[in-house]
Amino acid sequence: MFKVRTLNQISPLGLARFDAKRFHVGADVDDADAIMVRSFKMHDMPLPARLKAVGRAGAGVNNIPVAALSQRGVPVFNAPGANANAVKELVVAGLLIAARNLRGAWEFAATLEGSDAEISRAVEAGKKAYAGFELPGRVLGVVGLGAIGRLVAHAGLSLGMRVIGFDPELTVEGAWQLSAEVQKAASVAALLREADFVSFHVPLVDATRHMINAETVGLLKSTATVLNFAREGVVDDDAVVAALDAGRLHAYLCDFPTNHVKGHPKVVALPHLGASTREAEDNCAIMVAEELRDFLENGNIRNAVNFPEVVVAREGVCRLVVANANVPNMVGQISTSMARAGLNIHNLVNKSRGDLAYTLVDLDSALPDAVYDEIAAIPGVMSVRRISA
Repeated sequence: MFKVRTLNQISPLGLARFDAKRFHVGADVDDADAIMVRSFKMHDMPLPARLKAVGRAGAGVNNIPVAALSQRGVPVFNAPGANANAVKELVVAGLLIAARNLRGAWEFAATLEGSDAEISRAVEAGKKAYAGFELPGRVLGVVGLGAIGRLVAHAGLSLGMRVIGFDPELTVEGAWQLSAEVQKAASVAALLREADFVSFHVPLVDATRHMINAETVGLLKSTATVLNFAREGVVDDDAVVAALDAGRLHAYLCDFPTNHVKGHPKVVALPHLGASTREAEDNCAIMVAEELRDFLENGNIRNAVNFPEVVVAREGVCRLVVANANVPNMVGQISTSMARAGLNIHNLVNKSRGDLAYTLVDLDSALPDAVYDEIAAIPGVMSVRRISA
């Protein structure tokens, strides 16, 4: 029986994907084979010796020690796209809040006092201060054209906006899913110069940290709005607040309140609501549970952030899965160990991703302990597992 520990409250729809006859799942599970997590920060927690996989019921993995797990041969799964619609809807709300000055208008209406007739007169006298503008014809810049960015781009088009996108790592599959109406920017700087709104949908890595900073904020129009529903740190709060105070930026909307931005009259800072819908939580939990189950039961890897995609139908009597360093002659050493023992390889797949590789072998007979131990002892092998039919 596999043991799965949950570090946060996980949707019951996701947990239901684990067959109770084969999986013991719960927050009190010790020495787990797998961990399911949402926002819990794992960097300082001791990792179980038998840990084989970690699943993040969401997209970002900043709270997970990916590098340390990679060195142990442990894949880290996530749920790309499962919360995409939820984030897209929040971005659309942000566009409308900024365009129609809804925050200021809301606060103005909430402070009105007197009789209904007096309030009505105050509304007529004060509403002109909150006049906004409409979205058709405005330029929406989308930085990052993954699952969320593509939905945001298409939403912008449906609102009558002109949409410009930038993503140097756009996959072929992603490009096929992107409307031909989305114009491609040559660089982030080129996108910023044209945008009336710019929305970020990128992970937080060295290349994306402070994409909006004291220099790049100057490329934006003074009437532009910045939206960051991606990751805290993609936007430099100091640079944005300085631009807002100087009248060089219209508004800033984000999912990450800080002391510097919360309460600013031109900022709407929400409490990280991007994926906080019932549907998104269900979708993320279901996707990650299925990924973990398929990995534990079959050795398949789908949507891991640190290992290559390897999904192969089961064939043969026994399946051997090996996580190893991506160095020469690893496959040769693994296959030689099995050949010396007279084992017939029914199917073998080896794929790499950066410094890591993953080898999956289907055998026509059981794998003896001696061969298993020999393969586990090969320098560069991080983890070995055998799965019976």
